[in-house]
Amino acid sequence: MPEPVLLVLDADPPPRLGRLAGRVAVRHTDAAGLAARLPHADVLLVWDFTSDAVREAWPGDGSRPAWVHTASAGVDRLLCPELVDSDTVVTNARGVFEQPIAEYVAGLVLAFAKDLPGTLELQRARRWRHRESLPVTGTRAVVVGAGPVGRAVTRLLMALGVEVALVGRTARRTIHGAEDLDPLAARADWVICAAPLTPATRGMFDARFFGLMQPSARFINVGRGPMVVEGDLVDALRKRWIAGAALDVFATEPLGPRSPLWDVPGLIVSPHMSGDTVGWRDRLGERFVAMYELWSAGDPLPNVVDKRLGYIPGTDLNE
Repeated sequence: MPEPVLLVLDADPPPRLGRLAGRVAVRHTDAAGLAARLPHADVLLVWDFTSDAVREAWPGDGSRPAWVHTASAGVDRLLCPELVDSDTVVTNARGVFEQPIAEYVAGLVLAFAKDLPGTLELQRARRWRHRESLPVTGTRAVVVGAGPVGRAVTRLLMALGVEVALVGRTARRTIHGAEDLDPLAARADWVICAAPLTPATRGMFDARFFGLMQPSARFINVGRGPMVVEGDLVDALRKRWIAGAALDVFATEPLGPRSPLWDVPGLIVSPHMSGDTVGWRDRLGERFVAMYELWSAGDPLPNVVDKRLGYIPGTDLNE
């Protein structure tokens, strides 16, 4: 019986798959060669999770892999109607990025409250200017997205004494439904986007939404860039509708040098790094190898994405 074929959509550095040696035929491809190699693969590992190549190549002729795994939490760059309608199982890297992203969000909340950006600017200017900072304990946050990332953010902010309302697509137990978002955001000190990109969430943070927020509030996005109408956020910050914002994800990445986002007062820009801690690529590779061993044994896979929803359906905050 021939070895199964594992096709890897490469990124640099490549994944460490030595534990699979002798058990699977590993083939590598770039975006240009993906369409030709897809019909010959049993499994596809999307190591280059910033690529749109799968969505573009999948509708072609020939058979398709039985399983596609992406080394990311989001699957929006993979899904196309043909993949959604197929029998192919799609899994993601749930379990790798949640805690690092939560720590990053907590760091941003503390940086805003204690005005660390202002301190660094004054230090560079050699200016001694005493200020009073804001307390974090007792402030209110709305976390949009009740998946693993949103729940990890909620737990860490609550440990800092923040009162957190977690908002999901539908209400259940400790989670608010989407219909509660506007009134919650109108009272919040922090609005944090940790939701997946779907047709329902694309462009949801716009001028109308920023107009609901308090002038003292801050907005943080660690979800997906296209969920924010970036021009509306720029206007909201320049008109001081809100006090500040932090973006780790953008509609177009990398962010171009001429983007107005670089120079907006009160905006912190980071290059899609909130989940990337030292050794993250090794953890992604180890997670895939463990999942491959389950797949090759015929056992159920974890992290199976509902392709029509675009994410793994959650349960509740105590999951």
